[in-house]
Amino acid sequence: QEVLGEEKLLAILKERELKIYWGTATTGKPHVAYFVPMSKIADFLKAGCEVTVLFADLHAYLDNMKAPWELLELRTRYYEQVIKAMLESIGVPLDRLKFIRGTDYQLSKEYTLDVYRLSSLVTQHDAKKAGAEVVKQVEHPLLSGLLYPGLQALDEEYLKVDAQFGGVDQRKIFTFAEKYLPSLGYAKRVHLMNPMVPGLTGSKMSSSEEDSKIDLLDRKEDVKKKLKKAFCEPGNVENNGVLSFIKHVLFPLKSEFVVLREEKWGGNKTYTDYEALEKDFAEQVVHPGDLKNSVEVALNKLLDPIREKFNSPELKKLSSAAYPNPSKAKPGEKGTKNSEPEEVIPSRLDIRVGKVISVEKHPDADSLYVEKIDVGEAEPRTVVSGLVQFVPKEQLQDRLVVLLCNLKPQKMRGVESQGMVLCASSVGEPREVEPLDPPAGCCAGERVYVEGYEAGEPDEELKPKKKVFEKLQADFRVSEDCVAQWKQRNFLTKMGRVSCKSLKGGTIS
Repeated sequence: QEVLGEEKLLAILKERELKIYWGTATTGKPHVAYFVPMSKIADFLKAGCEVTVLFADLHAYLDNMKAPWELLELRTRYYEQVIKAMLESIGVPLDRLKFIRGTDYQLSKEYTLDVYRLSSLVTQHDAKKAGAEVVKQVEHPLLSGLLYPGLQALDEEYLKVDAQFGGVDQRKIFTFAEKYLPSLGYAKRVHLMNPMVPGLTGSKMSSSEEDSKIDLLDRKEDVKKKLKKAFCEPGNVENNGVLSFIKHVLFPLKSEFVVLREEKWGGNKTYTDYEALEKDFAEQVVHPGDLKNSVEVALNKLLDPIREKFNSPELKKLSSAAYPNPSKAKPGEKGTKNSEPEEVIPSRLDIRVGKVISVEKHPDADSLYVEKIDVGEAEPRTVVSGLVQFVPKEQLQDRLVVLLCNLKPQKMRGVESQGMVLCASSVGEPREVEPLDPPAGCCAGERVYVEGYEAGEPDEELKPKKKVFEKLQADFRVSEDCVAQWKQRNFLTKMGRVSCKSLKGGTIS
């Protein structure tokens, strides 16, 4: 997507091949978006470059302790095995790659002294700004997050490379390195950036947001389920994670993409350039369902050899040890970590922006609407809402709403409801009700989260007996400036705050 230092790059290439490194902090499990840098590493090797892959274990610990110290070694081993399996899956020869761990050299006397030298030159402002897109941002940040960009800059010198390659989200760290390395007497490096692939929910694909990404070891049925839920609105090419994955992964690897479909819809069609596919999707010649099914087939071909490799007892053991599953305690168990009560936090709620496609009166209940609501899945959800006496039908049609999606579906007067439209309600009488409004510019399927709880994974389905929603909902309120909040923390999407029209100080249900 972008190159910093192109003139220097061309000058080096007149004399010799380029030496490049790509680093990855060994935190959450690598997901399919990692195929974007992997395919570019394949390009570098084909071009004759010397490529080093850095497993940045110390960075992983510094990034708000995303990888606890006791799991660091296990996660680094997992990353090494899974990255090698990915490269083999796309035909990259491993004998031409160099693999190194950060702690192999970052704990040396020389490197440590350089960290101190750098910390005496860097302002707190510059360190914070450099890590803003990469280091996890929290209300009370740790000092370790300020050290992170400096270490990444020093890696360029200690790995003796000409260039660093990374996602465009690393740009601020790259410009930080260009500014400060010369202050230590070290050369300014070239920086090469790949685009960031939107996740399946429309935002950045992230290890910490379960539904936004497909894990490299996900079973075929999980791949199908996640793709089915993926945001892929007919004709919409913006923030479309399915299209982006085709553009940045599948096309570069194969130079073509086959849309699989039944003969009655025109049969299979092979695209040899991405722009033609995007144009057909924008004009609704290609249906989202066919696109998802085709990606599912192509993706499983990439993942099959990785799954097969990790089917060995040794790697199964490594995977479960590096990413332990906090299983539920057995009845009667006490004093173990598993017996601790479940944490009731907002990130357990799967709340999304929805677009109301249709509204009809319930055939058997005068106070209920039956709505079809698009939440970025293959099919709209059927939702029953008791809004007839509060919101005219025409005010609901085609509007954006906020939908709780992981309640257990339940029948309401014979019609199964697959979600709940969240509304503000007045406290006094007469009762007034207003559906919550997502900020302008949102798309159907976009995630809604509570400030400070962006990273959690929602429950697949909220168990009615545990009353998770009810416990959280007790602290839902509308602020004096009409913003939806939980314990005075705002409901947000990536476009801004969720609000209501006028019910200051109201409740939310």
